[in-house]
Amino acid sequence: MPQAKQPGLNGRHRNDDGQARAKRGDTLVGTLRKTYGEDFAEGRRSDMRLDTLLKREGVPSLNDLLEGKGKTGQ
Repeated sequence: MPQAKQPGLNGRHRNDDGQARAKRGDTLVGTLRKTYGEDFAEGRRSDMRLDTLLKREGVPSLNDLLEGKGKTGQ
């Protein structure tokens, strides 16, 4: 049975356990800027991978990064 779109998932779907599916680590910052705006990861190259960005910002997930929990946030 297909699941209905749910707010806050940013185009992602939920796994069978109900958790939002994680963005792939090889997603490029340039691609994410199409979803989150041109100021996403400002100062970072558009060809940087998400997993590299998360590691450099010291956060485990894209959601934490978006909530400002990285080194430059808080």
